[in-house]
Amino acid sequence: METTVVDVPERGRFEVRQGERVVGLASYHVENGQMTLPHTEVDPSVGGQGIGTTLVAGVLDAARERGLTVLPYCSFVRRYIQQHPELTYLVAVDDRPHFGLETADH
Repeated sequence: METTVVDVPERGRFEVRQGERVVGLASYHVENGQMTLPHTEVDPSVGGQGIGTTLVAGVLDAARERGLTVLPYCSFVRRYIQQHPELTYLVAVDDRPHFGLETADH
């Protein structure tokens, strides 16, 4: 079954779907060129399948494509960025210390 990440702006969230079934979501708000990411959740029935990782990767891809920086208040999003340091650039330099994303050159 195909897993897709879909932006649902009227609900302020990205959804991750398996087929037509919504199995997770990431809430967001965009203002002043920043995408605030306060919360993600995945249906426990699909836990351990990488659904959350797929969701966060899709959300961060969308932010990059839109030229937005991100505010990763959600701990899962923050951990994903820490595990993929090549994505740290998506967090504004001044915001990185707040999220524990200091880079080695600072």
